[in-house]
Amino acid sequence: MLYPVNELFETIQGEGVYTGVPAVFLRLQGCPVGCPWCDTQHTWSKTTANKVSAADIIAKTGPSELYFEHSAEEIFAKVQELGFTAKHLVVTGGEPCMYDLRPLAEVFEAAGYQLQIETSGTFEVLTSPGTWVTVSPKLNMPGGYPMLASAMQRADEVKFPVAMQKHVDELDALLLEKPPRPGVTICLQPISQKPRATELAIRVCIERNWRLSVQLHKYLAIE
Repeated sequence: MLYPVNELFETIQGEGVYTGVPAVFLRLQGCPVGCPWCDTQHTWSKTTANKVSAADIIAKTGPSELYFEHSAEEIFAKVQELGFTAKHLVVTGGEPCMYDLRPLAEVFEAAGYQLQIETSGTFEVLTSPGTWVTVSPKLNMPGGYPMLASAMQRADEVKFPVAMQKHVDELDALLLEKPPRPGVTICLQPISQKPRATELAIRVCIERNWRLSVQLHKYLAIE
């Protein structure tokens, strides 16, 4: 199993339950969902034309469509080579659940890492039982992919971007139609840190006893 790696870097997790935790981010290339507000649109396209070497990816200085392919073992070796010390691996994208993540989980969990994946919930979640699964539901997106009930059931947290009341209403409808397991953490995340969206998210979180996710990394201006 080869994974298309767009980025591999160490930082602080800025979203959801694990906000503030040192983490290695593994960003995979490829996503057909098409969210209009996506801040990683450079990860959407996966063609042979933008496939390069691992050295080219590590050396790049900004977002690009370039990616390299590595096995789980090769990715782990690269993490060790780069000297990353965080023991929390976040697999994001793109849409990481386009790929079978079980080999990746096996390698990293054997070395004592906590694995977390961030997914739209539109592809089957193939990973280990111990993986923390963050589902950020993407509803009625241009790609036309429906939310999977199985992804919602596998979620450890549901992290939902909101800008206006209709987004909260859409989440309520989804939670009724495709409910997650009892006790799952619900996080509201204001889109683009807009004041009205943030005020709405704070109010609803207080009313529902949900959690606010503020994209800490953007406030800190870190990757």
